Amino acid sequence: MIINARQTNAQQTSEPRTYVDRVLEHWHKDEDVEALVQGAQRLTRGEARRRLFRLGHALRGQGLEPGDGVGLFLANRVDSVLVQLAVHLIGCRVVFLPPEPGPGELAALVEQSRARAVVTDPLFAQRAADAANRSVHAPVLLSLGPCEQPCTDLLALEAECPAVRPEGVPAPGADEAVTVLYTGGTLGRPKLAAHSHRLYDALVGLVKDAPQDSRPAVFPAMNAGTDRVLASTLLTHGSGHLTAVQALVTGSVLVVLPEFEASAALTVLREERITATMFVPPMLYALLDHPECVPGALPALRRIAVGGAASSPSRLQQAVEVFGPVLSQGYGQSEALGIAVFGADELASKGAERPELWRSCGRAISDTRIEIRGEEGEDSAAALPVRQVGEVCVSGETVMLGYFEDPERTAQALHDGWLRTGDMGYLDAEGYLYLVDRAKDIIVTGSTSDNVYSRVLEDFLLTLPGVRNAAALGVPDEEFGEAVQIFLATAEDTDVDPEAVGAAVTAELGELYTPRKTVLLDQLPTTKVGKVDKKALRAEWTSGAMATP
Repeated sequence: MIINARQTNAQQTSEPRTYVDRVLEHWHKDEDVEALVQGAQRLTRGEARRRLFRLGHALRGQGLEPGDGVGLFLANRVDSVLVQLAVHLIGCRVVFLPPEPGPGELAALVEQSRARAVVTDPLFAQRAADAANRSVHAPVLLSLGPCEQPCTDLLALEAECPAVRPEGVPAPGADEAVTVLYTGGTLGRPKLAAHSHRLYDALVGLVKDAPQDSRPAVFPAMNAGTDRVLASTLLTHGSGHLTAVQALVTGSVLVVLPEFEASAALTVLREERITATMFVPPMLYALLDHPECVPGALPALRRIAVGGAASSPSRLQQAVEVFGPVLSQGYGQSEALGIAVFGADELASKGAERPELWRSCGRAISDTRIEIRGEEGEDSAAALPVRQVGEVCVSGETVMLGYFEDPERTAQALHDGWLRTGDMGYLDAEGYLYLVDRAKDIIVTGSTSDNVYSRVLEDFLLTLPGVRNAAALGVPDEEFGEAVQIFLATAEDTDVDPEAVGAAVTAELGELYTPRKTVLLDQLPTTKVGKVDKKALRAEWTSGAMATP
């Protein structure tokens, strides 16, 4: 169970209490220095600070109190960055609502998170209104600007508020959920990974007296006050959120890319003199394939972090050839946003000597431990020897508190402070981690490497007429890494139309879940305990041995 415990004002110290305080330390200095950029919109530190304070008052004016959940259904824009900071500034809980879920799953996210308010981008207003209306908690609907739905314009409220910091905000408790991220689940019952402020302490270096070792931080180190960082992945996903946070706590300029397209990204990287950014693999590949992406095209770029999905070793090597030794890759998930990372210098130097390291995720980040353990029921608490494949288990400050308001599934994932990630891999003698498969049924696909949760998709498929059993797999795809493919066991004398199935999936779950291909079978292979055997299904389909009716 996640406990909400807060310190009183009397217990607060003069030291920065949260990462927002660290951001404000920078924004109170050199007020005319740029802080936030999106196209023609350019905010100085002073302007950003004043807008942040006004947004905090505007949110409070809607009846929000410390500890309340605020759903953020936002596009990539400067206003989105400020609203997220404002939610934490007034002591509320950020609930990230990513854009990919369909209407049913989005409504379940709002309900499960107990959001008292939902802040939406005008582009998403209709979907946000539908989700809010389905919730028994009846959250207040706020929009970042005018929209066609009956909701309050938060930016108009902001303009009427004082530009002074809201007072009387207690410091977050040690085991209080301050940020919640969607991480799948079952249809209508999502899993929400809840994190405390310790996550931010660990990731941005706020922990005092932390033991120093040679292991890397989760992101490449930034140069305080001199870097210009591009947020190119979604701000409502872990990667985009943490890229933004790290930029702001170091006093760097944060440039927001509204939507990724290779030509536009190249223009922003060049014209804004970006020094650091983070890409998911399809973004990096699209950039490398652009005819203007040649050696020397981006002389200011010093660091590129790659993560979110498996990367092609050959493409990583190509990136180093084009950009130089600036590439690092990392591994994390919503339940543990930072697990392992391979620093740019280390990857470039050791990768030349040991080519297999290009397939590695790197080593555990500072203050994090990784063990490889047997699967459930196989003496699962014992660490396996070097190079033996098992489930990746992690402990450390980046690990979630648990699944929000879900003690049963929390108990299944967390054991004595260790998270069972659901990913399969092994460690070598030097502690480098290699992933070989996923125990969790997650398909990573799309131009931004988003998650398709197989259980959610399969639950929906089983509601369709004529479908007796269903399985969803990620199959290799040259452009996106994986594509969604579904296998349906259909009832006798039933005519199931694959195109109609695909249309139904898109309508309920969203385009990301739309299957690339639908295979109809008499029956699906099963394990000895009667579960669908996805390993056998994948092996038979890959070999071409599977017969279709």
